[in-house]
Amino acid sequence: MAVGLAIASEGGQYNGRLTLLVLLSCMMAATGGIIFGYDLGISGGVTSMEPFLKKFFPKVYTKMKEDTKISNYCKFDSQLLTSFTSSLYIAGLISSFLASPVTGAFGRKPSILIGGAAFLAGSALGGAAVNVYMLILGRVLLGVGVGFANQSVPLYISEMALPRHRGAMNIGFQCGVGLGVLSANIINFGTEKIKGGWGWRISLALAALPASILTIGAILLPETPNSLIQNSSNPDKAKTVLQRIRGTTDVQAELDDLVEASLISKTINRPFRKIIQRKYRPQLVMAIAIPFFQQVTGINVITFYAPILFRTIGQGESASLMSAVVTGLVGTTATFVSALVVDKLGRKTLFMIGGIQMFVTQITIGVIMAILLGDHGGLSKGYAYLVLALICVYVAGFAWSWGPLGWLVPSEIFPLEIRSAGQSITVAMGFLFTFIIAQSFLAMLCRFESGIFFFFGGWVVVMTAFVYFLLPETKNVPIEQMEKVWKDHRFWKTIVGEVDDEKKAYRQQGA
Repeated sequence: MAVGLAIASEGGQYNGRLTLLVLLSCMMAATGGIIFGYDLGISGGVTSMEPFLKKFFPKVYTKMKEDTKISNYCKFDSQLLTSFTSSLYIAGLISSFLASPVTGAFGRKPSILIGGAAFLAGSALGGAAVNVYMLILGRVLLGVGVGFANQSVPLYISEMALPRHRGAMNIGFQCGVGLGVLSANIINFGTEKIKGGWGWRISLALAALPASILTIGAILLPETPNSLIQNSSNPDKAKTVLQRIRGTTDVQAELDDLVEASLISKTINRPFRKIIQRKYRPQLVMAIAIPFFQQVTGINVITFYAPILFRTIGQGESASLMSAVVTGLVGTTATFVSALVVDKLGRKTLFMIGGIQMFVTQITIGVIMAILLGDHGGLSKGYAYLVLALICVYVAGFAWSWGPLGWLVPSEIFPLEIRSAGQSITVAMGFLFTFIIAQSFLAMLCRFESGIFFFFGGWVVVMTAFVYFLLPETKNVPIEQMEKVWKDHRFWKTIVGEVDDEKKAYRQQGA
């Protein structure tokens, strides 16, 4: 591996190379994404399994099997059923705010460890559930785990990686999400065939496998230099770790930036109050807007309810689960493609490509379903396969744009003094909007019918315009120098101003 260019921090890069330690650390941390993805995929699969529905949601099962008059779009409309899926996200929302002080005061590693342990407990409870209350309690514990992991893992990866590798490394988290979804779909496809009707228990309990990897990894992983400096008065320990992860002894430029950022951050006692100040307005807007837009792409509709959606258009139980496997495979592959090109093409280019791709496919799917799928019966096999192909194109568009970049961009834009608080807001907003979409989708599908795709397609137009006009390019910008992109942006510079008073004062004192 070639040694990184010896460029001073003012030039936008630091010394170092991609070391094995950084690679292994980021891969281990990215299993937090596998946990999140596995949960997204597994819940939609088990809720389409007839033995699971019969045991925990008998009214839905009866409506699906015996009510011949009910609309295709309304068979699965049950608030109790959606509570099973969405209870995780309310727990995740609350726990992401609890994770913020833990991440800030004790470091990224403890939050990752708590996330892994909570997910282990939740997967055990879900696999052993004997009633719906036990099932939902398990989901709540999973939500705690996902809340802590999603708050800390993207920060951990962004702080460990060099600026020129940060995009690809951070997309490792979304690659983990894709692998988790794919694994869940494959497992659901297999466990659905188990005679005796208990295959869903294996699906829920196997979440313990990635949770175990994350928990063990959290014990073995090094803490980030940013966190060590923030929580210690001795910068020598951080310097040692920095030299190990960069593979060079010449790390002074990066260390100086980290120390300066830490000194500023220590003057901030209430980061959640600080983040609403005018100088942090762009970051706050992105912390709210990006997770909101990520959810109204409609992707979690596909991820949560893909098997249910495929059953809606007339596929059988096994075929619907197999279709979900196909879409999961496409999404995972596209995410890996994104990781390869994000630091070359940039964030905005991928946002634009993905936005156009998602809009065209959603409108096309909506037209097909509006014309050909009525309240009863199903699509012909040919049109069902066409819808599947279009959904795959849509999933690919999301998987190399809003999927990974919805996690990458927020994790790299916050200055250290508000970074933990900012990431907590991002994660909490993601959970809030995910909960709203998950809780309302089946009712929306029943009432909007095929119009649901036009609804989400309209939002894709709005978010694509938002990115084009308001999001600056962040590729290759060191994380501790990210404030420059807002000062140079044609809109945001009128709000944040051209001078950071706190940093200017600090530099004048040090002169």
